[in-house]
Amino acid sequence: MAKIAMISDVHGNVTALQAAIADAQAAGCTDYWFLGDLFFPGPGAHDLLALLDELPVKLFVRGNWEDILLATLDGQIDATDPMDIYATILGDYIQAHLTAADIQRIRDLPMVQTATVDGLTFQLSHNQLTKNFGHALMPAEDQAAFDALAGETADVVLYGHTHHQLLRQSTAGQLIMNPGTVGMPFAHWDRFTTDLRAQYAIVTTHGLNAPAVDFRRVSYDAAAELALATNRHLPYLELYTEQLQTGRVHTHDRATLAATTKQLGYQVRFAAIWDRIKPQD
Repeated sequence: MAKIAMISDVHGNVTALQAAIADAQAAGCTDYWFLGDLFFPGPGAHDLLALLDELPVKLFVRGNWEDILLATLDGQIDATDPMDIYATILGDYIQAHLTAADIQRIRDLPMVQTATVDGLTFQLSHNQLTKNFGHALMPAEDQAAFDALAGETADVVLYGHTHHQLLRQSTAGQLIMNPGTVGMPFAHWDRFTTDLRAQYAIVTTHGLNAPAVDFRRVSYDAAAELALATNRHLPYLELYTEQLQTGRVHTHDRATLAATTKQLGYQVRFAAIWDRIKPQD
């Protein structure tokens, strides 16, 4: 029997990750797997990797925000896009708190990993097998997308990205699971929007039987997380504060990002970064 903590979508939230890890350890988890999106928009960087390494995390796949980080470091952005400007400023901040070895490690992360536990084949990805972004695997999307994710060989299919805890089956009967988000909870149903606890899941194997799935929600000290972000001079602190207090997420909200960048006077900051990273003719 294995008791595996499935962790995903931390999004820079150090305090939420610490709370989820403490809960998983108290529950007696024997293994830890990570499904991507460790960074942005919170203050965590190298310390998040260190927390995962202490467990240690045995399987780790690359999320779309890992790709966004690398794009900002490599200057592969649209310098007129408010989202890219926002990501570049935050990416520069994150890079300053990572080592060169950390960055290379992120570059080397796979999109998909598989593992055999108790005779069952587990498949891990952040989203789709060849595309770690997009909405194809949101909970109410077509069955065909989930069948394509499951393929023909995996018994248990794990993915993140959507920030919604989910348990369903492929048409063939494979188990498909999403543990939710540690650091950026939000809900589409209005009555659930106040639940901003850290989310993860524990999967317990029992040989070739279908594993048990325990969806977890863990309270954490959001005020302590905001104090950490303040002390570390996190860019776009106002937006991060709103996210932690209300669940409103602006990472893809170009109108709000453009207005906030202007309000905070970050155009000059971005121009200096862009001058350093832009591809040379």
